[in-house]
Amino acid sequence: MKELTTLSSGAAALPIPLWLCIPFAGLLLCIAVLPLVKAHWWEEHQPLVAGFWALLFVLPFAWLYGAERAAETVLECIINDYLTFIVLLFGLFCVSGNITMEGDLAGSPRVNVLLLTVGTLLSSWIGTTGASMLMVRPVIKMNSWRRRRAHIMVFFIFLISNIGGCLTPIGDPPLLMGFSRGVPFFWSLHLLPMMLVNMAVLLTVFYWIDRRAYCKDIAAGLKPNISKAGTSIKINGLHNLIFLVMIVAAVILSGTLPTMSMFQTAEGTVKGIHIFGEVTLGYPALIEIVMILAAAGLSFKTTDPEIRRKNHFTWGAIQEVAVLFIGIFITMQPALMILKTMGASLGLSKPGEMFWVTGVLSSFLDNTPTYLVFLTTAGAMGFAEGMSTSLGMVPVAMLEAISCGAVFMGANTYIGNAPNFMVKAISDENGIKMPSFFGYILWSVTCLIPVFLLDTLLFFL
Repeated sequence: MKELTTLSSGAAALPIPLWLCIPFAGLLLCIAVLPLVKAHWWEEHQPLVAGFWALLFVLPFAWLYGAERAAETVLECIINDYLTFIVLLFGLFCVSGNITMEGDLAGSPRVNVLLLTVGTLLSSWIGTTGASMLMVRPVIKMNSWRRRRAHIMVFFIFLISNIGGCLTPIGDPPLLMGFSRGVPFFWSLHLLPMMLVNMAVLLTVFYWIDRRAYCKDIAAGLKPNISKAGTSIKINGLHNLIFLVMIVAAVILSGTLPTMSMFQTAEGTVKGIHIFGEVTLGYPALIEIVMILAAAGLSFKTTDPEIRRKNHFTWGAIQEVAVLFIGIFITMQPALMILKTMGASLGLSKPGEMFWVTGVLSSFLDNTPTYLVFLTTAGAMGFAEGMSTSLGMVPVAMLEAISCGAVFMGANTYIGNAPNFMVKAISDENGIKMPSFFGYILWSVTCLIPVFLLDTLLFFL
């Protein structure tokens, strides 16, 4: 196999062959196919499958570059990427599970449009993961009387879990990465026109799809289990919003503390706890982890267990995400290494090109490093005008394209953004038959790609 790129380590340059991406592709194929052909076996053996593909990457990598380099690569991935990822997801899962909504508001097309709108607007201020975990159970509960409801959760992922997070660095990790590289905190408000266009189109499409499904449910004799339709809403566990704010604060600190001199060494690297080789758990990341775990613990300590019972709270969804995503994070390392080296040689010079390349890659890879690769690429092009960042001058249109591509197109697959798979798992757990991996992609190709083409015509040409 032809060697396509290199992995830099100090003065050394190590070749990275393309075939090392096979375990990543194999794991994605298992996630897509096994639930369809061996559903029961898949549920019981997910750790085995994830471990198998991870080893299938680690062992050849160790053989090519040595055990020390392999250990350092895996530990860097686990300590500085996966750990903060899963702790954040765990904290939000716990806190949101201690908030329940009750009342006589039944799921109808108008009510669902309202819920999706509120959740989408929340996403930029408490994060796509926070908004998803906060809204997913109320949406499921209000539509529990309906038979046709998978499409509701698909559009939930489109809007709340992805597109809504584009207005602030809190909304989605790629924008937080941009903030830490010198992009002003409120610059992302430039993306408001793109978000509003996408919301308007998708909510209109959703309304007509949901209206048709709603009429079929009513015709089949289904009706809400309430004595009188109304708008009475009662929220229990509302004090947990304090812990939600605590988690959001932890995320903001994780992006701002590394830029402060007290957290930097004389060489400009982030101070932290040395783990192995060049792997260090930075103090800002450690502070974030401690704050999030403290918020989760306090949430459980101060909330009546009856609220979790009403939410049908179990650990199944977070366990599934934790197992599968550690395999994904490890096996996707060669793809990220190749992307990092080849990004500058792709010849991308127009906003539309950046939008699509960043977006398509963010659909399958971690959108944060993908965003950083193309932000770095744009900053190194030597533009004289635009947004001044620590990576160089980036034209505003180019920065908008990279940001929208990374945030919006995370909705294209279940693994494109952290909350996507979590929403799917919680929906499955509550009896909603969600589309398969490929079935979901069919939804995104049908509903999202035309919207992204419209974005290109309106904003990125």
